[in-house]
Amino acid sequence: MTVRTRILILLSAVVVLAGVGLAAVLHASARAERRDQAQAGGPEVVSGAVSLTGRGRMVFRNMAWGPHRDELTAVPASDPAGPRTASGVKCLRFHAASGTGVCLQAVHGPVSDTYRALILDARLKETHRYDVPGIPSRARVSPTGHFAAWTAFVGGDSYAGTDFSTRATIVDTRTGELIPSLEAFRIVKDGRPYRAADANFWGVTFASDDRTFYATLATEGHTFLVRGDLRARTVTTVHANVECPSLSPDGTRVAYKKRVAGVSKDAPWRLYVLDLRTMRETAPAEHRSVDDQAVWKDARTLVYALPGDYGADLYEVPADGSGRARLISRAAVSPAYLR
Repeated sequence: MTVRTRILILLSAVVVLAGVGLAAVLHASARAERRDQAQAGGPEVVSGAVSLTGRGRMVFRNMAWGPHRDELTAVPASDPAGPRTASGVKCLRFHAASGTGVCLQAVHGPVSDTYRALILDARLKETHRYDVPGIPSRARVSPTGHFAAWTAFVGGDSYAGTDFSTRATIVDTRTGELIPSLEAFRIVKDGRPYRAADANFWGVTFASDDRTFYATLATEGHTFLVRGDLRARTVTTVHANVECPSLSPDGTRVAYKKRVAGVSKDAPWRLYVLDLRTMRETAPAEHRSVDDQAVWKDARTLVYALPGDYGADLYEVPADGSGRARLISRAAVSPAYLR
C-alpha cells in the first residue's frame, strides 16, 4: 500500500468520524431541546411531513422557541396540546381548507423586511406567489379551497392620518387571478350607493358557494360587517361595529370582535356571534379582549389566540354563550381545522 493510499484512507476515516460526531451532537442537541421544552412546559416539536388533506387535524403556526419556531405544525384536533409535527414552512399568518393553504411570509432584507403571500397545495408546495404591500394581518381560504384572501397593514394613504390603513386582497387559487384590493368594489351602505376615500376593508371570510364573502368595512370612524359578491363586485353593509368576521360552517352565523364601551382603550374588543337570520348578537363566555379573527372548530366552538409566554396561546369557547373559555394549546396561532 502506497503512502498516498494510506493518507487517503486516513482522511476518509477522519471525515467519517467527523460526520458521526456531528450527527451525535445534533441528535443530543435535539434531545436536549425537547427535554428543555418539556421541563419548561413547552410543547414537543419534531420534523416530519405535514399535509393539508385528511380529516381530524389542526395545522397552525408554532410559536415555541427553538429551530421550528414560526413553522407550520400539525397535531390531531382531538389532542391540540400534544406533540407537534413541524413542516419546515414558515408563516406569519396561515389558513387552509380543502387541500389549499395561504401562507403570509416575511422576506428579510438588508435594510427592511418585505412580505409575500404564498398559495400552497396539499403538500405545502408553492403554486402561486404574490407581493404583499405591508405587514400581514389576516388570512383565509374559502371552504372549497378555490379562493384565498389576506389583509395587510399599509402606509402612505393620505386620508389615514395617524390611523392605520389596510389592503384586503382576494385571489382565485385555480387561475391565479388577483383582486388587489376590495376598495375597487362598489359599496352599498344602508341601501344606497356609497363612496368614500377613507373606505378600508379587512378580515375576509368566505361562504361555501364560491361567490359570497363577508368582511369588515371601516369608514368615517365606524366599522361595519359587509356581505360581498365576487361576481357582481359589490359589498353591502349588514351590521355595525364588527371587526374580523368569521363565518360559521353552516353559513348562518358570524363570529367577530366588537368594540365595547367602558373597558381599556388598549384592550377594547370582546367576542360576539351574530345570527344572520335574526340579527341577534350573543356574547360567548370569554371576558378578555380578543384581537384575533376567530376560527370555527365545529358548528358549536370558537378558537382564537390570546397573548401568552411564547407570544400567543390558543383558547376555545362555546359560541352560544354557555360554558367557559379554556386553554387548548400553548405557543400557537393561526389555526386551521382540516375537515
